[in-house]
Amino acid sequence: MTLTFRSFLQRLAGCLAATALAASAAFAGFPDKPLKLVVPFAPGGGTDAIARALGVGMSHALGQPVVIDNKPGAGTIIGSDAVAKSSPDGYSVLVSTFAHAVNPSLMAKLPYDTQKGFAPVVLLARGPNVLVVRADSPYKSVADVVAAARSNPGKLTYASQGNGTSAHLAGEMFTNLAKVQMTHIPYKGAGPALTDLLGGQVDMMFATAAAASSQVAGGKLRAMGVTTPRRAPALKDVPAIAETVPGYAVESWYGLFVPAATPSEVIGKLNAAAKKASESAEFRKLLEPEGLTVSAGTPAELGEFVASETARWSRIVKENNVKVD
Repeated sequence: MTLTFRSFLQRLAGCLAATALAASAAFAGFPDKPLKLVVPFAPGGGTDAIARALGVGMSHALGQPVVIDNKPGAGTIIGSDAVAKSSPDGYSVLVSTFAHAVNPSLMAKLPYDTQKGFAPVVLLARGPNVLVVRADSPYKSVADVVAAARSNPGKLTYASQGNGTSAHLAGEMFTNLAKVQMTHIPYKGAGPALTDLLGGQVDMMFATAAAASSQVAGGKLRAMGVTTPRRAPALKDVPAIAETVPGYAVESWYGLFVPAATPSEVIGKLNAAAKKASESAEFRKLLEPEGLTVSAGTPAELGEFVASETARWSRIVKENNVKVD
């Protein structure tokens, strides 16, 4: 090795060390500007409400404003794609849901790689969906819905916040296991879907508890069944759909992801801020009465959970020949 080449290597090592120190200093200052929580649904639904409550707590923890950026459409793909292709600096955070784990099985091609395009931050909460109808609906129970659907194949309609969402797959699983036909009507969020349900444009919805709880409490909607295998502790008076349709089980969840290659130091700060926000009385007041369980843990726990959900739903989608509309 010549002296000149050795000198070059020493200079290169020095440059790399300086770059690493500069990057570390930059991460230490994170965040130094407002952050975005990207919600892949329209305003007014359960995910939007959770994101707004979380944003307030994270803003206090991080010392910077946290802005909600609604990007609805294509069963969460539009909002997810925007985050996947954003700068991996921690300033764009995806509020992910059930659809994040299901879309790879439902869609022939996605504009991003779900497994490689994102880094997990935190699993926020898990809980049931709720089968709801208008308060004046003739359907009083899950058994009533099954009977009506069998008598009038394809006539009954159910809304969802988009293709591939928990409300959509909850309906698909219901029709498959109950051996009935119903028509799926997708929207760009739970807010518009619930508006049409209340207005009589659709018959029912397998809504997230977060989206439907206020309308149920206000007497405008009737809750007929939860999608978890057993009754939810906070909704103990609402039977599980599985009591009428054996084997039925669907769970909704909420988590945070950032683009792949986001520095671990940044992910750590986001995780800590989200945990702190989820521990606030305001956040728990929003979630727990709706049957949602706060479960803020490590980034690895979210990664493992989503990998498990992706594998489970891939099998279910294939076995039940589930198709998007």
